Amino acid sequence: MAEGQPPRLRVGVVGTGRVGAVLGAALGRAGHDIVAASAVSDLSRLRAEALLPGVPLRPAPEVAADAELVLLAVPDDVLPDLVTGLVATGALRGGQFVAHPSGRHGIGVLEPAVRVGGVALALHPAMTFTGTSVDLARLDGCPFGVTSDEAMRPVAEALVVEMGGEPVWVPEEARSMYHAGLVFGANYLMTVVLQSVDLLKEAGISAPERLLAPLLSASLDNALRHGDVSLTGPVARGDAVTVADHLAVMSDLPPVVTETYRSLARLTADRALAAGLIDPTAAEQLLSVLAEPRRPA
Repeated sequence: MAEGQPPRLRVGVVGTGRVGAVLGAALGRAGHDIVAASAVSDLSRLRAEALLPGVPLRPAPEVAADAELVLLAVPDDVLPDLVTGLVATGALRGGQFVAHPSGRHGIGVLEPAVRVGGVALALHPAMTFTGTSVDLARLDGCPFGVTSDEAMRPVAEALVVEMGGEPVWVPEEARSMYHAGLVFGANYLMTVVLQSVDLLKEAGISAPERLLAPLLSASLDNALRHGDVSLTGPVARGDAVTVADHLAVMSDLPPVVTETYRSLARLTADRALAAGLIDPTAAEQLLSVLAEPRRPA
């Protein structure tokens, strides 16, 4: 090992889904020794073969038992039982680093491992993953939500930097709100965009993605740069008649679509009013139009 080089770790990757396989590859790229991985589905095995070539696939307890750094890359709801089970079998033990990339969980979910002497790290990449080598390039400069004991913060942040990311400290008690904020902005943004595509197709627009791309890019850039003062559109202008027309033409669509439009329009009206873009009278007119229609008795 070269002088000044940090010690290399034996890494076990439990779960080679879209995230686990990529982070395992990133740790390997940084010089760590990926000693084993676990994969349940055929697709996970294919990802492991592509991103972790030559790494043996073994049952999760064996992967964990042979590693100094155990990366538990499994769904949020599976993680608590997995940690408990690995501790019960003796696969997790004192002196190991035990990390997960979950956004929702902090280090509390790893408490069973801590009780037997493990070191808990929460390292969440704030990025959507394809599970391919394309993601490795996207990790460069990617923010990671980091949570650990204060004493282990330098270790957690160093691992993120080694993977190409930028550590962002998230207090343990703020993990759920942190995750909700990311889901609201990223996952539901995708849902809204795809619904917009569908509405444009209903209008007979060919290649709606091409129409939306510059508009959405500019909207996202303005929102991130300028905040609420960059709100545009009929609600931000107080055009209640236009909003009513939208609701009318969407009346034959599934109710969840119009309900979502109403909810987003109400939220936009509240923000536009607070930002001084519309006056209380215009806001009141908008909210009247956006009120839920009365259902027959």
